[in-house]
Amino acid sequence: MSYKFWEIAINDYEKLLETGERSDVIIYVGENEKEFHAHSVILCVRSEYFRAAFSKNWAEKKDGKLIFKKPNIESNLFQIILRFIYCGDVDLTKLQGPEVLKLLIAVDELDIQPLIPCIQEYITKNKSDFLNQNPIEILEIVYQHEKFTELWNFCLDKICEEPEKLINSDKFISLKAPLLELLLKRDDFGLDEIIIWEGLIKWGLAQNPTISQDVKIWNKEQFTIMERTLHKFIPLVRFYHIPSDVFFYKVLPYKKLLPKQLVYEITEYNMVPDKKSIINIQSSRQSKLKFGSSIIDFRHFTVFASWIDEKNNLYYNSKNIPYHFDLLYRASRNGIDTLQFHNKCNDKGATIVIAKVKGTDRIVGGYNPLMWDSSNSTKSTTDSFIFSFTDKKDISTAIIGRVNYAKYAIYCYRDHGPAFGPGYDLYYNNLYRKWHCSQEYYYPIYLPFTEFVSDDYEVFQVIKK
Repeated sequence: MSYKFWEIAINDYEKLLETGERSDVIIYVGENEKEFHAHSVILCVRSEYFRAAFSKNWAEKKDGKLIFKKPNIESNLFQIILRFIYCGDVDLTKLQGPEVLKLLIAVDELDIQPLIPCIQEYITKNKSDFLNQNPIEILEIVYQHEKFTELWNFCLDKICEEPEKLINSDKFISLKAPLLELLLKRDDFGLDEIIIWEGLIKWGLAQNPTISQDVKIWNKEQFTIMERTLHKFIPLVRFYHIPSDVFFYKVLPYKKLLPKQLVYEITEYNMVPDKKSIINIQSSRQSKLKFGSSIIDFRHFTVFASWIDEKNNLYYNSKNIPYHFDLLYRASRNGIDTLQFHNKCNDKGATIVIAKVKGTDRIVGGYNPLMWDSSNSTKSTTDSFIFSFTDKKDISTAIIGRVNYAKYAIYCYRDHGPAFGPGYDLYYNNLYRKWHCSQEYYYPIYLPFTEFVSDDYEVFQVIKK
């Protein structure tokens, strides 16, 4: 029979770390050079970095001890690394997002291989709010670390959720060339190709600020400079998906930047209809994050999912959203009468209702965690809510109003569309073709009106993955 005493062994190593007894290494860490005492044999066994350092005599010796200096690693993070080396455990729960990222970079530098995947998993699952706020900056920090693939993909996915936000910002023109290349290679960098082309020209001019914005006055040397700047990106632009008239006015002025054969083939494609059936061209870019809504985009669904799980302002992202949203009903497609709403949405379980206020960018709606039917009865739940986005283009304008009187949360009436509260808070009145919103049984969402007409409204079935 075999007996294992792991806990006793770990406790002994922990005491060795704390006391520094018989240590032969001194490591000065951080700008303040905090002193850590360690044992070379343990460091060598647990880290390829230290094994190489000791074998190649990177460290100086003083009074018989090896001396290391790591001013670029913060002392509290190095303490976590040392504890892992000696005791095999790591606690990340007390670290903020930026600290976890710094720890990951330090772990990679010290070649502590087992920690790299687990720290990446922790930061993407538990610090997604930090990553969501700074995807470009974080990507610029980590893209040179080839082992950080999970973190790369998280940031790239986040950027591709809102590509227009990046390309219209000052950050775009300062992107490093490898990052720009990564984005342009992606099928889900879902912008119109002409927007990508114009963004690429803007980026190239930012790298060469002495060249005029007006292509008409460029000389031969300036065309050559821009061609060298952009040559590796040109094949990544899907020119065949730019309408012919737009290509003529917005791309052809720059034709000296493009290979002559490419210009000829695109011109032929645009002018000779029969060519379109025989040319094998790359598919157009499509955002993989759309749910089929004509009113909102993926960002809003991440907010809804977070509200459903009562995370409030800690929003989900493309990696961890735990629901599918399937379009059941669209008024402009299926007919705005109540009969069609009930035919499409009754007995389908939990749903999200989204209505766009006519002539504005405001959207209003609600979540029914139960189901719609035509029973002319109220239903009780504590999980429903109504909401408003003052400006659908800005998710920070979101307001949620959770149910206040659960007994009357949902009203299923055969002659009305969706109704939250028994005819007071938010419901569609089929007779008048209007929405009414008085907010009596839900916490207020501060609408500046008590009724409105919608340009369109949609209902999505909410399905747990």
